[in-house]
Order: sequence, then C-alpha cells, then structure tokens
Amino acid sequence: MEEEAAAAAGGGQRRSRAARPRASRGGGADARPRRRVEGGEPPVPRAPAARCRAAAAGTRLRDVLSQLSLGRHDVSEASGLVNGVVSHLIQAIRGRDGSFGSIGRLGAGSYYERVKISEPNEFDIMLVMPVTRLQLDECDDTGAYYYLTFKRNPKEKYLNRFLDEDGKLSAFKMLKELREIIKQEVKHIKNVEVTVKRKKPGSPAITLQIKKPPAEISVDIILALEVQQSWPPSTQDGLNIECWLGRKVRRDFRYKPIYLVAKQNKKEKLLRGNTWRLSFSHIEKAMLNNHGSIKTCCESDGVKCCRKDCLKLLKYLLERLKMKHAKELEKFCSYHVKTAFFHSCVTWPSDTDWQYENLEHCFQKYLEYFLRCLQDSQLPHFFIPRYNLLSLDDKASNDFLSRQINYQLNNGFPIFHQV
Repeated sequence: MEEEAAAAAGGGQRRSRAARPRASRGGGADARPRRRVEGGEPPVPRAPAARCRAAAAGTRLRDVLSQLSLGRHDVSEASGLVNGVVSHLIQAIRGRDGSFGSIGRLGAGSYYERVKISEPNEFDIMLVMPVTRLQLDECDDTGAYYYLTFKRNPKEKYLNRFLDEDGKLSAFKMLKELREIIKQEVKHIKNVEVTVKRKKPGSPAITLQIKKPPAEISVDIILALEVQQSWPPSTQDGLNIECWLGRKVRRDFRYKPIYLVAKQNKKEKLLRGNTWRLSFSHIEKAMLNNHGSIKTCCESDGVKCCRKDCLKLLKYLLERLKMKHAKELEKFCSYHVKTAFFHSCVTWPSDTDWQYENLEHCFQKYLEYFLRCLQDSQLPHFFIPRYNLLSLDDKASNDFLSRQINYQLNNGFPIFHQV
C-alpha cells in the first residue's frame, strides 16, 4: 500500500496512448525474446549452444531466487509478532467509545501476496471501516482520487464529526484521530516494544516499529473505507483479464467492494487533506495468489510456472538499484514493477508462456516490456487505464532507470552478485 502510494505520487498524467507489450506467440523451450521491427521476420529458433547458454542463465537466476526465499521460522516468528500487535490494537480501538468501533483488518502488500523478498521485516495492514454508500466525485483527471460525501440519511452518523465545512469526509481528520488512539494504545502492549514513527508528509500510513533484536519490523497501518457499491466509471475499461483469468473471474472481482484509502492528492493547489484514493490491493492479492490460466497452476498437483519468480527478480533488481542510486530512483517503487507484471500476464496469458524451465526467457520479455514503458514514460494503472504511473515530468528519472536496467540485462545482472 505504501508502495502503491509512492507509485501514485510519481504518476498522474492522462495517458496519450496505451503502453501495451507486443503479444508473444509461444513460450516453449525453444522460444526466444522477440525483437522484431515492423515488417521484419521473426527470429530463427535458438541453436543448441544458445539454448545451453539460456539454461545456464536460468540456473543463475534461480540461484538468486533461492537467496531471496524467506526462512519459514523467521516468517512464522515475524508474522506472529505482527498479528499479536495488530490484534491488540484492533480490540482496543473497537473498545473505545468513538467512531472506529466497526473497524476490521485486511492484509495487503507483498507478504500477503507471497512475493516478499529477502526478509519478513515489512508488513502492510489495512484497517477497514465498512460504509454503506458514498457519493464519489473525481477531484482530478486521473480517475484515482475522490472527494467523498454521504448520501441522504447515512447510517454512519458517527462519522459526521469528520466532515469538513463543505460536507466532505476528511481523510486528515480521521487519520489524525486514529493515529492518536494508536499512539496511546501501543503503550499498553506487553512483552514487545512498539513505537509509532513520525508521520511522513503525504503518506497514508501510520507506521509502527516493532523491536525484534537484532533488527526491527515495520508495519504500515492504512486506514481504508470499504464501500458496498459499484466501481466508479474510471475503472470500466481496466482489469482486462478475460484472456488470462477469464470473464467470470473479472465479473466476480467487480462485484467485490471498493476500497478508498486516506491519501492526499498532491496535484491540488490547496492541500486540505480531504481526498481519498482508490485501492485494489484485495484484487491484486487474489490475482497473485490465483495467477494461472489453468486453476491448478503452481498447486501441489499442478504444473509450476515462473510468474512470481519473475516478479520477485524484478522487485529485487529495482531494490538493489535504488540502494545504489537512491536520489535518482526515489520516485520508483515495487508498485511500478507489479503493475508492469499484471500487464505482462495479460499479454502472455497462458501458463505455457511462463513455463518454469524458461525462467530466463520469461524474465527477459517481462523486463523488456518494463523497459518500453520507461522509454515511453507510459505505464497505465492496471485498474484505471487513463491513470499513467510514469509521468512525463519524470522522464529524466525514467531514462536513468532504463539505462541502468539495460546495463544489467546486457551484462548478466552483475548487481545480483554484489555484496
């Protein structure tokens, strides 16, 4: 969720044209990444020596993946700590005589999507408040940010105290009160030291720091409203998963509630803290955990694909590059990588396009799609197509990341092997 917010902050322009990858015809063992120019002939199949080199490269990538795997004991210990802290907070918040009595919990982000890499030291938890119906009014041309007002005679009259002078539901007021409650309640948590970090400007998260010697665990608490009503018009042409997961799955997803997170729209001339941003983390989690065009993909009795492995590798590549070039790449986050991943899954929808033994080929075609997005400064939000996550205003940053990735791609990813 924090990553999604960072991606949203970096984008925001209406896209001028779709940044869709070219369709790949086939993903078998003899397939190679296609670099066809318009009107050109497709490349010839790989020779045996080329296939051997590809197999060796795939083995090296799998070696990297093995280093990114989370230890089962470490995961269990970390998640146990987080669950205990969050359960305590939810119970305490509900028990107060205030406006958050109906709050619930929804796990989001890479840990719950099972694509967390390196260490189980960061968790995203959505604290969800159900609301029956709201009036959503777009506050810019992205289709992602909204002003919220109540319909006539709302059931949630206890939220009236968070309305601003124009009758809009103030994200700032709600976050401020929830933060104060959490700051008071963490003092009563036994057996573990928990602190609330200083608020980051523009961030929708209340960040907890849990001491777990010799390290710490960071937990981002995200306030979200769960609204049982139709998705807004800006989403109508998004979530194009019919060829990948099926028409029925798309329909079922669109029947699910919409979520709005307390997030300031930085494009507003006067920042008043009364904007909310659509969140689809619940759908993203469902797609990642049920990612096969055949439903048994990656199940114990099914055939394993390399979709998640490719996503982990690009997440790790971006993470390492950001460590090396923090200032130049500060606008990028793993949500950019995840969005490009979903578009790639739609372009190459079959499980045979992501065969486990073809990891090197699959990773390269996914990487090349992301490079085209950077080159064009066009990465449409997967659910809101007119919302571009790669702003033309940041073209210098986009070009810088493109050059860094191209260097790694052309030199066997030396950054993966640097200590």
